[in-house]
Amino acid sequence: MDTNPAPFVPPAPKPRTEPPSTLEMMRIVYRNPLELWGEHTYNEPWISVTGIGGPLVIANDPGLIRHVLIDNAKNYKMATVRQLILRPILRDGLLTAEGEVWRRSRKAMAPVFTPRHIFGFAEPMLKRTLEFATRYEAGGTSDIAYDMTLLTYDILAETLFSGEIAGEPGSFAKEIDRLFETMGRVDPLDLLRAPEWLPRFTRIRGRKTMAYFRNIVAGTVRMREERLKRDPDGVPQDFLTLLLRAEGPEGLTRSEVEDNIITFIGAGHETTARALGWTIYCLAEAPWERDRIEQEIDAVLAREPDPTKWLDAMPLARAAFEEALRLYPPAPSINREPIEPETWNGLYIPKYAAVLVMPWVVHRHRKLWDRPNAFMPERFHPENRDRIDRFQYLPFGAGPRVCIGASFAMQEAIIALAILLSRFRFDVTAETQPWPVQKLTTQPQGGLPMQVSRRG
Repeated sequence: MDTNPAPFVPPAPKPRTEPPSTLEMMRIVYRNPLELWGEHTYNEPWISVTGIGGPLVIANDPGLIRHVLIDNAKNYKMATVRQLILRPILRDGLLTAEGEVWRRSRKAMAPVFTPRHIFGFAEPMLKRTLEFATRYEAGGTSDIAYDMTLLTYDILAETLFSGEIAGEPGSFAKEIDRLFETMGRVDPLDLLRAPEWLPRFTRIRGRKTMAYFRNIVAGTVRMREERLKRDPDGVPQDFLTLLLRAEGPEGLTRSEVEDNIITFIGAGHETTARALGWTIYCLAEAPWERDRIEQEIDAVLAREPDPTKWLDAMPLARAAFEEALRLYPPAPSINREPIEPETWNGLYIPKYAAVLVMPWVVHRHRKLWDRPNAFMPERFHPENRDRIDRFQYLPFGAGPRVCIGASFAMQEAIIALAILLSRFRFDVTAETQPWPVQKLTTQPQGGLPMQVSRRG
């Protein structure tokens, strides 16, 4: 007999039953794009309409998604609206660069994210998590969303930059929030595809924050260059050194080096932080799942000290993290634009159309998932994992531009969950009432205040 209660259904906007007016739509897109989508979006294989910015295609069918992101990827560039939002922040970083600039950057970074290198990061990840966990020893209430931002920043600083990032982590986390609050929102002028020279109010508000991050990057580069001059043989062979050594006539320009540093400092830890916070929250609301995962973690830690083996040894913890990634994909929208018009299975995709592949919608689509709004980690248990189409689950994207740090993030997340859940229990309080909001990433509005106590 199944003694588990009904699955926990975490908070999410209800699909709209009526389309919003143009003015209302612009308000929603600025405030929280996740609240825009209607019933049809979660039921149809695709939607093709003409919006205020021109033709719009919402791609939900896994075959269509594969076509756009892989089979005919050469016909699709980054969408104009997406670039208007991200390029002022990241410029020619890996997430926003295109063409030859993107190829140079991807090639330069690839050696850091090979399996061998990622396994080498496991011990520093473990070290930083153990140090971080000491803050919970006294118990009490803490904002887990904010805490996970600090933890993943610590891990990123230790692994990719050998602990040598200019600036102070606490102020860094606050500035990240301010950056996403200002420059991370869709400006109404972006929707209208207004020319870039027209000033955006959101960008103006974010200029001071952008200057803060650019100063951090300049300071970080300066520190490492001085060390390279003093002791070229003793410098860590990490992401930062690799980028600086890739600089030159055949490699990266100085501005591209700096843009990629800011991409990884600003965005490289944020996505994992959000997913960790949502995972801990969902497990607190589904204690029957948490109990099984705690037992699994306890058993593995008792017999296996090597953190490189934890990801494979903890299928239940991994499944919970993957389910949280499904419900709250850190990157809720993938935006493309066709270079030339084309037709796919009767669907005409005009030139300049905004083609949206939205993990937020695809991951909750009624035709693709059973009980799509419920937190059910068993979907990702080893015996069920093969039933999930590669293109109905896209937490890290797909195709040539799939997230280069996906394996890094998965290893990092399981190590963090293993240490935190082996020592502490996280419970919701009356103040734990998160609401998912899209500001580049899927963030919990109001944070995740939770009660932390030592496990018996």
